[in-house]
Amino acid sequence: MPSDLPALLGDLITVNHRLARVAAHAADGRESPAVWRTLSVLRQLGPIRLGEVAARSRISQPTATKLVAHLVERGWAARLADPLDARVTSTVITPAGDAALSAWRSELAEALLPMFDGLADADLATIRNAVDILRERLDGSEVPAERVPAGAASPTAGNPAGARA
Repeated sequence: MPSDLPALLGDLITVNHRLARVAAHAADGRESPAVWRTLSVLRQLGPIRLGEVAARSRISQPTATKLVAHLVERGWAARLADPLDARVTSTVITPAGDAALSAWRSELAEALLPMFDGLADADLATIRNAVDILRERLDGSEVPAERVPAGAASPTAGNPAGARA
């Protein structure tokens, strides 16, 4: 392992957080970042229990309860009953939630376009390569601890719960 890798990864995380903040500010979104983070988690991991939503969204369980209620009210998430245990429910992104998340990500990208306008082809290729490397390293790295049993019913047909975040 190169000796500068830890510092490089630290810089990558810092720049990534800064890029996300700049984009969110420029897009002037009205939803909490926790909404988008939670929808991303639901898109990536599929139906998961509330405790896992809280852990993956980095919020407390009471906050997750309120957040999921908000998402359900907006039609962006649904609760699924566990067919094996009536006391257990899981949360899943709905097609409307998936569309809202995609629209938000498009708004973020559009907000950043002026900052990256005129980027050289070589720099674009470098960014594309970096994204590919990161995606390759991250794909499959987050497996939920509490999966919904395979027999659980889906709230709607065509649910993109397994789609990449």
